[in-house]
Amino acid sequence: MAILYALVARGSVVLAEFTAASTNASAIAKQILEKIPGDNDSHVSYSQDRYIFHVKRTDGLTILCMADESAGRRIPFAFLEDIHQRFVRTYGRAVFSALPYGMNDEFSRVLSQQMEYYSSDPNADRINRLKGEMGQVRNVMIENIDKVLERGDRLELLVDKTANMQGNTFRFRKQARRYRNTVWWRNVKLTVALIILLLIIVYVVLAFVCHGITLPSCLK
Repeated sequence: MAILYALVARGSVVLAEFTAASTNASAIAKQILEKIPGDNDSHVSYSQDRYIFHVKRTDGLTILCMADESAGRRIPFAFLEDIHQRFVRTYGRAVFSALPYGMNDEFSRVLSQQMEYYSSDPNADRINRLKGEMGQVRNVMIENIDKVLERGDRLELLVDKTANMQGNTFRFRKQARRYRNTVWWRNVKLTVALIILLLIIVYVVLAFVCHGITLPSCLK
């Protein structure tokens, strides 16, 4: 799975989070929340090992996700934008007075669903390209996490490779199932077309033998 962890926070107060793998990304994400400079809207990315923490701060809300570096920037930031819109649409101004993890029971399921969608469905990137709304992502510099966290304070990122492999296996099975369905429908359509063609040939032969399209000599 390309996106392994995500959270929604107000300042350093986490309101909802979800992790798709056994990892300590949550602890590192909370460190990042406390250290991100300024209060202005921003898009930033911080790399650690083979993973990147992508951060979108808008209107007092911070949406953060950790993704495999192979995911690039467009898909993670499309995910962050999607989550921001869903969260604001669902909770409105309640986010500014909510208690820590006040929306976690409900919204963690949304995080899980959208993480799976943006990690495994090719339509996620295709739709994003058609919208053309992620131009600002090209300007996001990926900085080393030491830029925001002191080396002595930084935790070592741990990710359970087995869980990551299970995510990849799930995606492979889903793609294989989609391919089998596509092949099955193609075979069905081909079979129907052959049957129709065979019926037409039989009818033409009968019309020739029976001296007309209404088969007059054969129906007497």
